[in-house]
Parts: sequence; structure tokens; C-alpha cells
Amino acid sequence: MKSMKPIYLDYNATTPIDPAVLEAMLPFFKEHFGNPSSGHFYGKSAKEAVNKAREQTTKLIGAQTSEILFTSGGTESNNHAIIGTAFANMKKGKHIITSEVEHPAVLETLQYLRERFQFKVTYLPVDKYGIVNPSHVENAITPETTLITIMHANNEVGTINPIKEIGKIAKEKNVTFHTDAAQSCGKIPVNVNELNVDLLSIAGHKLYAPKGIGALYIKNGTILDKFIHGAGQEQGRRAGTENVPYIVGLGCACETASNNLDGYSQAVKALRDRLHRNIIAGLGEERVKLNGHPEKRLPNTLNISTKGIIGEELLKRIPEIAASTGSACHAGSTKPSAVLLAMGISKEQALGALRLSLGRWTTSEEVDEASKLIVKNSR
Repeated sequence: MKSMKPIYLDYNATTPIDPAVLEAMLPFFKEHFGNPSSGHFYGKSAKEAVNKAREQTTKLIGAQTSEILFTSGGTESNNHAIIGTAFANMKKGKHIITSEVEHPAVLETLQYLRERFQFKVTYLPVDKYGIVNPSHVENAITPETTLITIMHANNEVGTINPIKEIGKIAKEKNVTFHTDAAQSCGKIPVNVNELNVDLLSIAGHKLYAPKGIGALYIKNGTILDKFIHGAGQEQGRRAGTENVPYIVGLGCACETASNNLDGYSQAVKALRDRLHRNIIAGLGEERVKLNGHPEKRLPNTLNISTKGIIGEELLKRIPEIAASTGSACHAGSTKPSAVLLAMGISKEQALGALRLSLGRWTTSEEVDEASKLIVKNSR
């Protein structure tokens, strides 16, 4: 019997929990319920599980276990990285560099620092693909610059930034460098040493772990203030009893991703490109415009605009597909995407955007059916 559920093409908004992740988590809701700070049997088993998850997380990004801080998700990781660095380095200066197309978890945090603590923020432009130019970063650095925060891959169009090159500049100028890698971790290779980053944010629910768990990579020697105060959990850097089941889930998800990264990338890219080809074949190349870089983007992400169509209205006509027009944080908005406008895309084209993001369980049959529905309802 055919499933009546919509075809899910919104993996950039959130991923379902991998069954292996759920299986790994369940014992820590039941028999292994101890507090990791307790010295008895129950506490020790919980602490061992947290330590194992830390090792699994480091494997995905090439870090050391002492450099992984578990958080409540990507938003907290971004807040801690930005506010923690800003407060710890105020004596040096109050200038931060970012881009115009960052996630709200970065932009709103910077706005808070501007309004409440008079920080100066330079918002760098992006090119027509959504890429930040490293030379623009270098030119924006002043003696008072204490932080550069540029996302690894854009959540709407999938464009991948030259983080390695930007990180090299930051290192030469002795400026702390943070990247929001919520969308890239688990989809493309992410190695903190190769990327030259000091801080990197991970969001569990973007890589088949639960919502409400994430991690912040803090390179050994990086100076930043605490964000949550209290007891001495997480090596004294983040207070609060550890969310053991979710931490276990994140660790399992990271290990699964690192073990299957190449195969996943190739398989999902083939399906994404098939979806794109199908839509072009049905509507014509002159009507379908790709938003984002044709090559330097996430293998699962397809952001397109169809001439004469409003994205939100199209999705309302196709309840058989679960997708979005951009960031899930702005779902339902009739305003054009700020990311697309920053890329120099016209308001009309931006309003016509669809973000179709595929994942681990997307099938070729779903891709073919989804493209038929999009073509049929776009005519």
C-alpha cells in the first residue's frame, strides 16, 4: 500500500533520527539513567557514555576530545562562540566581521552585541553564488577585530565558503575564527585543522541526531568566556547536568556520518541532480534558475526559482511534497529571502525560490514523483 505521507524534501530544516541513533539512546532513558557527576555505578556508566560520544564527535571533525563542548544545539553553539569570544577579548577591541547571509543564530547574536554593548560589526557582501571573498575579509580586519564568523555552507542555497583560505588570513592576523558548520557536518568533509578554525558549531538535528543537542569545537588555547554558569560540568566550560541520552545520540550520529560520508555524498548528489534535470526537462531551461553555486555547494541541496511562480504559493498547491522556500526559521514568510537578495537576485526571482533538500532516505521514486508534481503545478 502506497504511503500517504508527503515526500520529505526538507532535510536542511531537520533530519529524522537515524534508527541506529535512537537504539543507542534508549538504554540511557532507562537502565543507564545516572548523573555523570555521581561517583557510583550509575554515574560512571553515564560518564563513560559521554566520553565515548565525545570521541565519536571528534572523529567527524578531526578534533581532540578536550576540544569538544556539548551544547543544546547549533544556536547555543553560535551564541557561545560569538558572545564568549567578544566578552573575553573586549580589552583588545570590539569589532567583529561576518557576512550578510549568515543564519539568524549568528546575525541576531551580533545584533544583540551591537545594541547592548556597542560592538561594531562589518557585514561582508557575497557574490552571485553566495560566496564570501577572502580578500574582503582581510581588508576588513582592523587592530580592534577580535572575531571573524563566516558560515561553512549556506542553509538556503548550499553554497560552500572558502573557509580554509579565510582561516589562514585570520591566523596570520591573530584573529579568532568561528564557522557555523551546522549544514556541512555529515554532508561533506569537515576537518577543523584543514579549515584553520578556532571555533566550529555543530547541530545534531541536521545530521540524524535529535533536536536539542549540538556541540561547539573550541581549539585548545582559544580564549572565550563561559556562556552558562553553575557547576563544573563539561570541563568547567558549560554548567548543567549533561543530557546523556542526546549526547549519546549525537555521538552515534557523528560516527555513522564519518563512516559513510563519501558514499552518502555521491548517492545524494546523483538524486539531487536527477531532480534538477527532471524539473528542467518539464519546464524548460529558460524558466528554471539555479540559486547558488553549480559545483561548490552541498551535495543534497537544490535551490531553484521558476519564472512566474511564487514559491510559497506553489508549495501550498502541492501538499504531497514537504519542502520550503528557504530557512525553516522564516517558513511561511511572503518576504523574499534576505540571502537571495544579498546574492543580487531580483525580488521576483527570490519570491519564486524553492529549497529542495534531500537526505539519507530519499529515493529515486520520490525524486521522480516530486519533480512531476512540481512541473505539473508550475504550468
